[in-house]
Amino acid sequence: MEQQKYTYSTVGKHIGKQKHIALIAHDNKKSEMVEWADQNKEVLQKHFLCGTSTTAGLITERTHLPIIALKSGPLGGDQQIGSRIVEGDIDFVVFFWDPLESQPHDPDIKALLRIAVVYDVPIATNRATADFLLTSHYMDSEYRLEDITSTIHLVQKADEDEAEFDTDNDTNDGVNDGIIDEEINCHE
Repeated sequence: MEQQKYTYSTVGKHIGKQKHIALIAHDNKKSEMVEWADQNKEVLQKHFLCGTSTTAGLITERTHLPIIALKSGPLGGDQQIGSRIVEGDIDFVVFFWDPLESQPHDPDIKALLRIAVVYDVPIATNRATADFLLTSHYMDSEYRLEDITSTIHLVQKADEDEAEFDTDNDTNDGVNDGIIDEEINCHE
């Protein structure tokens, strides 16, 4: 089996007391997002908010919270948020998505989720997770993450077109049990 390594780094992540929060909701989840934002507007008003076009407009209309409106998701809004994550301008994302409904921009959604994970940005994809993030003690304080370098070993089976993740955390013997094998080096 051929093995490829991909390495990515998180360099001294620092999130200040005021967070930069992206708000996104698919059509079937917009009313839930608006209700959630309305119930949490006292917390959200302390932070910088942005969101995809329609979602931002609906939230602002109901809550009067100032939200920077980006493009609609299918017109590049998810990519704009992903770009802001890469630039370090988004601290976390609340994305009420509808996993049961096919979206015309599914590749953009997958890319946004991947970027959030790679850059270690918390992402809430449902109301319960959003509630946990908003009530975390980090919402009112700074957050620091030391430098971390992660290497993901990707095992390619010769007789299959799809890659699988090698998950044997003790050795790289090619045995796959469905979890990513990560080497993490912390620098002081």
